[in-house]
Amino acid sequence: MTTTKRITSGSRGENRILAALPHAERLRLFEVLGDVSLPVRTVLFEPGGPIDAVYFPTGGVVSLVTALHGGAIVEVATIGNEGIVGVHLVPFGSLAVRALAQVAGHALRIDAAVFLEWYENNRLFQTLVERYTQALFGQISQAAACNRLHSTEERLSRWLLMSQDRVGSDRFMITQEFLGQMLGARRSTVFVSAGILQRAGIIRYRERPRHHRQP
Repeated sequence: MTTTKRITSGSRGENRILAALPHAERLRLFEVLGDVSLPVRTVLFEPGGPIDAVYFPTGGVVSLVTALHGGAIVEVATIGNEGIVGVHLVPFGSLAVRALAQVAGHALRIDAAVFLEWYENNRLFQTLVERYTQALFGQISQAAACNRLHSTEERLSRWLLMSQDRVGSDRFMITQEFLGQMLGARRSTVFVSAGILQRAGIIRYRERPRHHRQP
């Protein structure tokens, strides 16, 4: 069960959308925000399901993915501390994607009804949300083009750079299986592509040791 804690202006991490608000407005908003932990693979909402909360990531990375037949998923966008997860702008709205944490982190959570109230009554907050939503659509469009035209090595490099920027560190944990799902590629293809980047001196990675079962 995910726990929620009340936060203050000096709490863990920072979300760039919230940081753009005037100090007094941030203090007011912090009164209705809760700090939540997002372990890897935490699902924030499902496609077509009701969105009961909106999240402002302060660390880690959240993926928006499309589910395909057979249980496969393909990533259409990533969201970190620059953005918002769950923007729907209408009461009891939904989105046609699944949101799940791909790199563990934290987020500031606000009830969807309270988010919509802030959106309708605070002009600056409304402007920030609308600009971010426009930027997110741009990212989704770019991802569609990249998935069609770029090699797996290029798409893997883009994903790693974007995640590095979001988590603020050169090191983060991710499995090749999960990367394959995010990139819409086989795990073996991701293994080969990561090896190419490592031999070129662009990245370094280590595989977790596998525990051998006793016969």
